Amino acid sequence: MFLFEPIPWYSILMWFIVVAFLILVNEIARRSKWFSLFLFLLLPIMLAFAVWPKTVEKDSEIGTWFDWLKVYSALLSCLGFLAMRFIKGLITNKYILMFPAIALVLNILLAVMVDFQVYPLNGNVNGVMRIGGPWNIMNGIAGIFNMVTISGWVGIFNSKDKYKDLIWPDQMWFWIIAYNLWNFAFVYNCITDHAFYSGAALLISSVIPAFLIKKGAWLQHRAQTLAIWMLFVMSYPAFVSDSIFAVQSSHSIAALLFISSLSLISNLAVLVYHLYKIIKHMRNPLKEEVYIDLAGYKKIVELHSSAKGK
Repeated sequence: MFLFEPIPWYSILMWFIVVAFLILVNEIARRSKWFSLFLFLLLPIMLAFAVWPKTVEKDSEIGTWFDWLKVYSALLSCLGFLAMRFIKGLITNKYILMFPAIALVLNILLAVMVDFQVYPLNGNVNGVMRIGGPWNIMNGIAGIFNMVTISGWVGIFNSKDKYKDLIWPDQMWFWIIAYNLWNFAFVYNCITDHAFYSGAALLISSVIPAFLIKKGAWLQHRAQTLAIWMLFVMSYPAFVSDSIFAVQSSHSIAALLFISSLSLISNLAVLVYHLYKIIKHMRNPLKEEVYIDLAGYKKIVELHSSAKGK
């Protein structure tokens, strides 16, 4: 294939199993706050003492500063979102409502820094093949565009059902697609041989529930599937690199340029449209929602709340 080395049937099957597993565990966690507390609080504590000291080696391909920040930031986000869902009054606090946006910005910013860091590298670094080039700069810029188009956190609310999911209606489908293109390009650029699972499978596992199962709750799905995946891959790092199911990147310059170009173009398009909506309707993205007039926004609000913010 263009992006990867030839993929055997059993790796394709495993890719679908990984996606299904992430969606299933995410759904269980979404429906049970007690399972969520076990999964995102108790289990990581157990793994940190009993498993990770044996599986995560310093300066290995899993165990860099980025991996540790990724796993703990994802867990912190999951616990923070859980608090916003079930602790009375938090969802109406304007400062608490900033937490999802801040968590998302920091997540993107860390990845942008890594893209720029990889730009001058070429060869095997800490067990990971790095092929630095202009694609890193392109995707880093795309990530910056993605950050500045985050808006509407003031309109986050809990769904009216018993699960009280975190609904962010201003986080429209086109922003989510642009984010996923950027994030896949980041993984493909910087952790290239992990992109089959840590890129494609992981991203799809949050998009499917966001578009088909619980619409409007993409960030909650994203945080939870990311945390679940990081718990697994930190415990069994060989799965993505040395197991029979591992899939290597093609290491193609053309593929690197193509993916990062797609990321940059899509995020630039969202930025242009974002600015158009702000200027046309004189909206302040720091204080109000930008896409409140769109049918997609109205559908999400109608679907999840008869009295938004109540």
